[in-house]
Amino acid sequence: MFAPLKTVVPRSLYGRAALILIVPIVTIQLVISIAFIQRHYEGVTRQMARGLMVELRHLIDEVAKAPSPAEAQARAAAVARALEFSVELPASWQASEDRRDAWDLSGRQLILTLRGGLPEMGAVDLQRSDNEVWLLLGTGAGPMSVAVDRRRVSASNPHQLLVLMIVTSILMTVIAYLFLSNQLRPIKRLADAAEAFGKGRHIPYRPRGALEVRAAGTAFVEMRARIERQIEQRTLMLSGVSHDLRTPLTRLRLGLSMLSDPDEAEELLRDVADMERLVDEFLSFVRGDALEEAEEVDPLALVARVVENAQRLGQRVTLARAEGQGAMRLRPAAVARAVENLVGNAVRYGSCAEVSVMLTDRALRIVVEDDGPGIPRDRREEALRPFTRLDTARNPNRGGGVGLGLTIAKDIARSHGGALRLGESEMLGGLRAELVLAR
Repeated sequence: MFAPLKTVVPRSLYGRAALILIVPIVTIQLVISIAFIQRHYEGVTRQMARGLMVELRHLIDEVAKAPSPAEAQARAAAVARALEFSVELPASWQASEDRRDAWDLSGRQLILTLRGGLPEMGAVDLQRSDNEVWLLLGTGAGPMSVAVDRRRVSASNPHQLLVLMIVTSILMTVIAYLFLSNQLRPIKRLADAAEAFGKGRHIPYRPRGALEVRAAGTAFVEMRARIERQIEQRTLMLSGVSHDLRTPLTRLRLGLSMLSDPDEAEELLRDVADMERLVDEFLSFVRGDALEEAEEVDPLALVARVVENAQRLGQRVTLARAEGQGAMRLRPAAVARAVENLVGNAVRYGSCAEVSVMLTDRALRIVVEDDGPGIPRDRREEALRPFTRLDTARNPNRGGGVGLGLTIAKDIARSHGGALRLGESEMLGGLRAELVLAR
């Protein structure tokens, strides 16, 4: 039922507020104009027209009593002077139809009243003069022309009152909208601060506005502070854990290197290396460079450096396409880590990888494609979970990992207000990982 209305109703808060202001004002104006003003003016016009009919009936009767045309003219002139009419007998103009302007609402009621009470009425001309009403009456001495001051026979048209109402309504609407926009501005600032925080940015915000808006703003500031403290405490705690774990791992590696049996030591050293890699990836996943400050960076140059670093390591990685130009605010170390993880996964499970980067007005898109076995459609959501390794789809013999590469990239994308999407590469036939960051 309300579905068609959703297409025409404004979606912004400012637009809906303006609609809430304008619709009641316009409705009230229409109701008052139609139900009150017009009826009032029509009633006044009928009363004044009936008074004019009495005077015109007296004028017609006096003309009818005259024994000659000259006497009729004299009597008509005498009555006209007494009643302040302008009379011409016989009339110098002829008409068979009434004339009035389309917007002359009271004139319509005047014509109806005069024709209903005077059978001798030949025509009513309201267009001949703006200030007079010209009447053509039939008498025994011939057609008689009567000019009456318009103010005597009909109420002034309500146009001036309507114009005054419209101008006043527009003025009050503008004032109300300015006041309402002043009340809505704190809500807009709160929304901007929340959106920026969702993209990993911290912009200054102080609660302002009405009590309810201040309460919401204060709750947001406290929530943001709690999240930042939690991230900082988690990072510091894991940094301590990392330091505590690396010391015994180093002692283990040193002790194993001194064993007499090299074969047995080699296997144990591989286990120690796996443990170190596990610790590094776990710390990278939990930390996510949350404490890094966002800054203006050229994303195309950042991706190009990641590709160059991979090439120096002997990996078959190429920058296939780079579109757009400009800078955007992001955390460069975090984004570089996300791209490195995607490139590392691509060359680990495939023989080559291609990287594409597109910068638009609304988003940054970084696409990494490989020629590996890919990931089945029904398991792509599972692949983004922490510590998930799809060994049936991705060959584990190609390289080690603990299942955090895609998860780290997904979390970094979310911290920038974006997302990580997995699909199938049309060019290489393997996995297509698209990192989208909101601009």
